[in-house]
Amino acid sequence: MKKFFIKLKDWFVNHMPSKRRLIQVYAALLYNANIKGFVTGKIYTGNTKYTCVPGLNCYSCPGAVGACPMGAIQNALSSSNTKAPYYVLGIIALFCILLGRTICGFLCPVGLGQELLYKIKTPKLKKNRVTKVLSYLKYVILVVLVIILPIMLHSPTFCKYICPAGTLGGGIGLLAHPENADFFAMLSGLFTWKFALLVAIIVLSIFIFRFFCRFLCPLGALYGLFNKIALIGVKLDYSKCTDCGLCISHCKMDISRVGDHECVECGDCIAVCPTQAIRWKGSKIFLHPNAVEKEEKATALNAVLQPGTAANLAVETAEEEKQNTAVTMSAESKKGSELTVETVVPQNSEEAFAAPEPSKKSEKPVLSAAERVKRRNKWLEIAAWSLAGLFLVFVLVYYNFLAKEPDVLPRAAGDACPEFITSTYEGNGNKEEFRLSDYTGEKVVVINFWAVWCDPCVEEIPHFNKFQEDYADDVVVIAFHQAGDQYNDSRIQSFIDTENAEGKSKESWAQYSMKFAKDSDSLGSDLKNETMALYSAMGGKNVWPMTVIVNKQGKISDIRQGKMSYEELQKKVAPLL
Repeated sequence: MKKFFIKLKDWFVNHMPSKRRLIQVYAALLYNANIKGFVTGKIYTGNTKYTCVPGLNCYSCPGAVGACPMGAIQNALSSSNTKAPYYVLGIIALFCILLGRTICGFLCPVGLGQELLYKIKTPKLKKNRVTKVLSYLKYVILVVLVIILPIMLHSPTFCKYICPAGTLGGGIGLLAHPENADFFAMLSGLFTWKFALLVAIIVLSIFIFRFFCRFLCPLGALYGLFNKIALIGVKLDYSKCTDCGLCISHCKMDISRVGDHECVECGDCIAVCPTQAIRWKGSKIFLHPNAVEKEEKATALNAVLQPGTAANLAVETAEEEKQNTAVTMSAESKKGSELTVETVVPQNSEEAFAAPEPSKKSEKPVLSAAERVKRRNKWLEIAAWSLAGLFLVFVLVYYNFLAKEPDVLPRAAGDACPEFITSTYEGNGNKEEFRLSDYTGEKVVVINFWAVWCDPCVEEIPHFNKFQEDYADDVVVIAFHQAGDQYNDSRIQSFIDTENAEGKSKESWAQYSMKFAKDSDSLGSDLKNETMALYSAMGGKNVWPMTVIVNKQGKISDIRQGKMSYEELQKKVAPLL
């Protein structure tokens, strides 16, 4: 039995995760602290969703409590027009300058997932000249899909066509919940493409280390550009470097040197450097300079006391060139004492660096410099992990039990539709006020919720417009664009003025018979206790499009999450006329 427990202990010791792995898991939990979202199938919509997390983590993931930096950049650029999105760019710039690509190595859930996939025992494709060339593809994606196309097309193109985090977290994460079964009606060929791409990335990550990070991730490309000036990361001391190449050959990324734009700052190269030329930069920011110097000296001392190492040989050679002296005191008479200096040649290095013998007056042993540094680091580490653990527990408890999202009273069929008043966009040369009560008792009101970035939304608008033309005497159709400051009025009107479902230009806004408005906060007195827009008050699940049909008595007849055809709309409205 004793041997069994010894073997069990050895197994746990050998399989214990590294500190970096623990930090990666910690960051993933912190980003997705809304665990109840996976149970309810709903996305968290609280205030922290306006704040970007450092790593790639989809905004639409049920557990996400913050925004993805890639999505935030694209949305900001796509809606900026002539204005620079200083808020988002400022946050991203702060991440770049502070951490650089250390975020990729320590704080990105997508990187963690790929590293775990790579642990599956299969033949591995090692880095070579081809992978080195392909590593520049992510910079092309950064420029084209994250910067140029979002500005030109007013659409988050990387998130829309490539991002695997969005497909897995925002797509599959929501579709997996039974309550979101109606979302399947919204799926199109675009989702099929993204799902196939996700499967390909997962499979390739088993054989190629961090496949997505190395070849496709624009966020890693952006952070990598700041690796050299980032305050935190790994640093190479060229005065100690012997160009042995062990660091480059040991690294699985396509680096040319330690800390370059391809380096994810994981720190694995520190352990393999024979001359200790690689260290963490930024340590003097968090520790007193004297403490850093003592730690470096203690590290050198430990290397000396371990025979056979490369560092030991280097230190021993240096010590042979120095003369060691010791100061002793000798008392020759009662009148005074005389200071004498004697030259002592130690027999070996261990004698030279031996710790002083314990004082006879004190029972506590005097610790060597190496032991003092080791003890200090141990207590600092315990304190840091304890505080981090307490913070994570607080965050998990807060988001899952204490956090209150905006008060939303979702309506259902048979409920009275809340009164709302809004201003429509200029159509037929006029800008008018639209009030629901003006049509109650006279017409059926069809409310459509859409967004310019939503392809199914754009595709169904012509169906709603034709329905308005065919049933003008009995029906009024109004389309509310998604609420949010990033979607300004000029962009929405410009989009409808210049594009339709076929991507062809139109002559003027007057081609539409239906009305357009922008969903906004506190629409009407019935919503005074609800801080969300009309979309949420109707039970919207952060997925567009959605259609609400209100009968002539002002009651909700039907709520449809997903795309509707002309025939489906006609079937729903005909019995109400």
